Amino acid sequence: MPGKISQLLDPAYISLHVQSTKRTAALNEVAQLLAPHPEVSNFEGFYAELLARDRLDTTCLGNGIALPHARTEHVKSIVFAVGRSDTGILFENGNQTVNLIFMLGTPKTKPGDYLLVVSALCKLLKEAANREAFMQAATPQDFIRAVAAAEDKLLAPA
Repeated sequence: MPGKISQLLDPAYISLHVQSTKRTAALNEVAQLLAPHPEVSNFEGFYAELLARDRLDTTCLGNGIALPHARTEHVKSIVFAVGRSDTGILFENGNQTVNLIFMLGTPKTKPGDYLLVVSALCKLLKEAANREAFMQAATPQDFIRAVAAAEDKLLAPA
């Protein structure tokens, strides 16, 4: 597993202007970013598992953040996409409006990787200043820089 979230991000898999305002449509919009990903061996299978997991239990973390994810044999290594909505997406199953979607696919064979990524992401998203920086980023590259800066701040010795 790469040491940092910022190393998992790629501008090709970041949409800062998600159009959909309904949960399933927005999930589809963000998931489609991963369809051409070389590490996704079966996009339909991955997406079906992602939706099943999301139906099982809300993936809302609070603070306008959702973390839809699937541990699946349909990805060869960790895949990560980000969707941002200025207007907000209603996640009716969590009764929350979401502005940031961090979508994660991890191989079933590596449950530890999944836990490391989720834990690192939660630490970053806990800070209001970081969430604000992620919402303000003008381009996917700026978004990745904001994540890297937040990680550097987190890892800096106190």
